[in-house]
Amino acid sequence: MNYTESEIMDYIEDEDAKFIRLAFRDAFGVQKNISVMPSEIHKAFREGIPINARAIKGFEGYTGSNLYLKPDPATMAVLPWRPDSGRVLRMFCDVCTVTGEPYEADTRNILKKAVAEAQSRGIEFKFGSEMEFYLFKLNDEGLPSEEPFDNAGYLDIAPLDRGENIRREICLTIEEMGLTPERSHHERGPGQNEIDFHYGKPLKAADQITTFKMVVSTIADRYGLYADFSPVPINNMPGNGYHINIYAHDKDGNDVARFMAAGIIDKIKEMTLFLNPTEDSYSRFGKCTAPDKVNWSSNTGTELMYIDDSREKTRVELRSPDALSNPYIAYSLLIHAGLYGIENKLDLSNEVDSEGSLLPKTRKEAVEYAESSEFVKSILPESVIRSYVS
Repeated sequence: MNYTESEIMDYIEDEDAKFIRLAFRDAFGVQKNISVMPSEIHKAFREGIPINARAIKGFEGYTGSNLYLKPDPATMAVLPWRPDSGRVLRMFCDVCTVTGEPYEADTRNILKKAVAEAQSRGIEFKFGSEMEFYLFKLNDEGLPSEEPFDNAGYLDIAPLDRGENIRREICLTIEEMGLTPERSHHERGPGQNEIDFHYGKPLKAADQITTFKMVVSTIADRYGLYADFSPVPINNMPGNGYHINIYAHDKDGNDVARFMAAGIIDKIKEMTLFLNPTEDSYSRFGKCTAPDKVNWSSNTGTELMYIDDSREKTRVELRSPDALSNPYIAYSLLIHAGLYGIENKLDLSNEVDSEGSLLPKTRKEAVEYAESSEFVKSILPESVIRSYVS
């Protein structure tokens, strides 16, 4: 449900909400929050709640002292694991300057601008996702160990799969919070799990991923476990991918996904730093089923991109991103790359299985592509780019 500001105020009073978490993200997509009492929520909507900008990664270049969090009422959700009496609410916020203008390095605002640009050209994008993570046991000190929660494999069932009940609780919890999970299963690696989401509008889809990672970590902790989203949690085992499913159509309902796909392939090397932001990201490439080449296929395998046009809507699955990428930046770049392909009616190269140029092999190489990319510079502010290339 999309709430309005007045409905939020009524809900707080009617449901005895006692705590409101105002959430936002740093440049790398790491969720941060500040909690306010109900008496402060009107001020939050009107003026914003101040935060120390220089303490946030990616915001260090802000010349003022404080930035301000203004909650988006449409994103309100109740945290189901908190008590019913004295409920805790959470809203995502836009990060604004003292004058009320959107802050340039707020990646949620960057995505809003990308969506607006697509709408101005009569193109609508929708995003779904497939997110992988490992579950590890904690050691005697309560810290993450290197021992996975189970030794099950792909699509195994209990008792080999010990994560079944945890995935169930995660799916029911996020569904209660308004998210749209589709399916879940055990993945190839020991202790590795995957949960997939139905496609939705870009901003909501990115908000879902931010919420999802928070819920997974919270529920894992309640089970005495640690959820690891890093690209390669265990050497010589399957890495964690973040497969992004994309759909695109124009204002007349025409499917333009193949043009979009060609644009993404054209710009993929320039975007890779932001889709794969850590050194470990490049250890995942070319291992198990993770791609390392710029290619596509209509059959699932190890290609960068899988294109499924067997149904009414063409689905483009990008398989290179990993789970430490910022979904707001990822979707922004993919929208603009897709628009480039659509505007120029780019053709896909011939379908390939094993050929194609290589993705960046190291983070250093990805940095070089990003730093020299006029495409990236036209979308992301210098402060965000600087955070990634440093």
